[in-house]
Formats: sequence, C-alpha cells, structure tokens
Amino acid sequence: MKSGVTRLVFGAIAAICTAGAVVPAGAAWQPTRPVEFIVPAGTGGGADQMARTLQGIVTKYNLMKQPLVVVNKSGGAGGEGFLDVKTAANNPHKIIITLSNLFTTPLATGIPFGWKDLTPVAMLALDEFVLWVNADKPYKTAKDFVDAVKAAPPGSMKMGGTGSKQEDQIITVALEKATGAKLTYIPYKGGGEVAVQLVGNHIDSTVNNPIEAVAQWRGGKLRPLCVFDGKPMDYGDPIADGKAWKDVPTCKSQGLDIEYLMLRGIFMGPKATPDQVAYYIDLFNKVRDTPEWKDFMKNGAFNTTFMTGPEFTKWVETEDKRHETLMRDAGFLAQGN
Repeated sequence: MKSGVTRLVFGAIAAICTAGAVVPAGAAWQPTRPVEFIVPAGTGGGADQMARTLQGIVTKYNLMKQPLVVVNKSGGAGGEGFLDVKTAANNPHKIIITLSNLFTTPLATGIPFGWKDLTPVAMLALDEFVLWVNADKPYKTAKDFVDAVKAAPPGSMKMGGTGSKQEDQIITVALEKATGAKLTYIPYKGGGEVAVQLVGNHIDSTVNNPIEAVAQWRGGKLRPLCVFDGKPMDYGDPIADGKAWKDVPTCKSQGLDIEYLMLRGIFMGPKATPDQVAYYIDLFNKVRDTPEWKDFMKNGAFNTTFMTGPEFTKWVETEDKRHETLMRDAGFLAQGN
C-alpha cells in the first residue's frame, strides 16, 4: 500500500429485515442438527466478538430450532478454519465468519484455498481500523505519533497487530511507506491480546478495530488518533472524555493517505444450495433487526453496509484482486503467488 492507495467507495445497501423467530412457511430447508460457526481467528478479537454476539442474539430470540455453536480455528492465520469449511461440501451445518484473512492468508501462506472454494452468503458489515496509543503517552494526534516514530531509532517503536502478513501488518507497512519511518511489527493471536499489550505498554501502538479497543478507551487506558477511512465514523454517543467515534479524525486529514476497511461476512462450504443460502440470509436479516445487533454496530463503530447475492460475490472478487496488489506491494506474497 502506498500514498495514493486505491480506495473503495462503499455504497450503503438497504437491507430488508424480516421480523419474527419462525422459519417461513414452506421453507425448503432448515438445519436439522447443530450448526458449527467457525471463527478463523483467536478469541477476543473482532471476528470472535461478532460471532458470539450473533450466537447470543440467535439464542435469545430463538431464531433457529438448532443450536449455533461457535468454534475458533485460528491456526495458520485462519487457514485451519478455511480449509475445514472448504472440505465441508454439501454440509449446510457449517458456516464461517470471514475477515480480510479470507484474502491475505492464501496469498501469504500459499495454502490450497481461495474464496471461490466457499459459497458467499452475506456481508454483515465493514470494520474500521483505528490508530491507537496508550493514553499515558503524550501523543494527542497522528502527527505527534509519527513525529515520535521518526525521532526514535529506526525500529525501536513497536506496532502490535493480529497475525503476520494480514490486515494490521499491511496497514503498518503503509504507515512506514507514507512517513518514511520504521516500526517493528509484533504479531499476536487476536485483537483482544493486542489491546492488552498496548495497555501494558509492551508495544507503542496498534491499528485495532474499534470493537477490540473500545473498552480500554472507555476505561481511559487507550487513545484513538485517527481512523483509516475516507470519512469520519457516524456514531455520536460519547465514549470517553466527552468524545465520540465521530470525533476521531480520518488519518488522511492527518496527513496519512491510507484507507482500509475489513470485511465481516458469512460464507458456507462448497455446493451449498440456493435454499440453504436463503435460509441463512433470512436468519441474519432477523438478527440485524434486533436492538442488540444495532447496539453492537454502534458500540463497535461499524460501517453497516449489507450485501448478498451477485453484488456480494462481485465485491469479494474485486477485494481479492485488490489484496493481491496490496500484498505484492508489501512483499508479503508466498512464493508461487
């Protein structure tokens, strides 16, 4: 990723939300045994929190007759989870929540997997990335932080992030290219652990998603400096010191010409039928219509874009190509890619 990085313009897609907890009369398919909900990431991170929120809402409102069981499979930068679902052809009782490691993991590792090995169901939201520092540090703006990194010995300041050669490290490389500064990137298993390390001053910064660090911001432990989006976040409720998500400036306005948002989507294994996909689209539309989901979107400052069908598939195809360019520019492609 470079200054002048390719940007995506995400149009808001209005979702038709259907109320009620019962499967529509005459539905051709519904689960007949527990559904395994795979999270290709560690516990405590953004994907894990979203999956467990979905699970809780489905259970509370009895939206499925069968249990929805969350299972974390984070090995190999999420490759463990993706390969598991890839082998689940004709098994509609296994679904997976995806983040951008849907694209980055096969590109970085060379594992025999690509998004076309899965069946797209729905984009639930897009997740933001925020530049965070410890609240005890003197940095009040992104410029303050960048100036400090430039003044420090090269590589002496540490950026913590989830995984290697994934979203957080892509953004870190973009920061280095945009500023000429040098950071040492420290990978962790999930965003929850990353936030804890920043609170403990074991690292100097992160680019965690809002949901991964909001509790620490609210508790006065962390400070957001800027968001890697083309516009400020929409949410106006105060979080800490009278400041809301909408008060966090864009990184571009702070002189960092970098934009990056991350997919939060649902996929099934190969050979899922239209009736099976339709069942899950209906299920997640019901989830999206609950106050708990709306609160989750607000608390995590999500971009609430929703997509299904050919539109979603086209979006995924475009993002796959974009990530190949980003990964190549960062030098993260596995041999053979």
